Amino acid sequence: MAGSPAPPESAPSVVAIFGPTASGKTAAAEAVADRLGGEVVSADSMQAYRGLPILTAQPKRPTRLVGIWPLSHEGSVAEYARLAHAEVDELVGGGRTPVVAGGTGLYLRAALADLELPPAPGRELRTHWERVYDRLGADRAYAVLADRDPDAAARLHPNDRRRVVRALELTELGSSLRPDTDRLWTSDTRHPTVVFGLELPRDVLRARIERRAQAMFAAGVVHEVRAALAQPISTTAVHALGLREIADLSSDEALAALSLRTWRYAAYQRKWMRRIPGLVSVNGDRAADEIANDIVEMASARQRLPARRAG
Repeated sequence: MAGSPAPPESAPSVVAIFGPTASGKTAAAEAVADRLGGEVVSADSMQAYRGLPILTAQPKRPTRLVGIWPLSHEGSVAEYARLAHAEVDELVGGGRTPVVAGGTGLYLRAALADLELPPAPGRELRTHWERVYDRLGADRAYAVLADRDPDAAARLHPNDRRRVVRALELTELGSSLRPDTDRLWTSDTRHPTVVFGLELPRDVLRARIERRAQAMFAAGVVHEVRAALAQPISTTAVHALGLREIADLSSDEALAALSLRTWRYAAYQRKWMRRIPGLVSVNGDRAADEIANDIVEMASARQRLPARRAG
């Protein structure tokens, strides 16, 4: 039964599910949570915003850390990490299983581990450095960063405006885009955790992406985007995949652009997935119930989680 607590003798554990966009991770995570008597905790940077439920493919059932920020909010990984840790700790403390699911790799790691994350800047500081970058141009702004923080500059390209601006912000805050230690690709987690990755054939994933893009337009994503851009929107929320294309192009052009950008992002996610330490690959080209059954069985074998199939 969904939502029922795990037996007290079960060791507190976390299940994480990662996969490229349109891979079916949300449905799989919900099915896993139902079987384990837990709840899904979202690790998606754009689903954290409310106001774009269609464009960001937000789950229909209540999910922790979905729709928590207004579009005007300047979200950050550090803020998300604090919220995610609180949600995960609350579930584990109550003897329930957090199922952390997402397609934003950094947010997934931030939910699971204690990363050394740089502080979030204020809106005024970000606006200042954006203006400096635009006034000086890419090369001269990059030269300023190279003088202030050569280690961070060595990791960036001058034309990467967003990250150069972020690195310059951090120099003002006494921090750096390059941390003293990098725990991003270690196996360290705050609680015993098994991370599963959904694998699908390229042609299957591409077809799913195209179908989902078509469904978004049929559901009214154009109206949703126009309404979102009619109100204040943060420099983080404005990067929602497909937002600008839908706002600036005809429907046919925007549909094609959204499908292409989503496919490219999925390719990036697949590369990220291969770098996650200890990730257990799962065949994602199946029904969510089948995927969930396999995940629960493997997680139970590894961590003594309560394996309870629906039915």
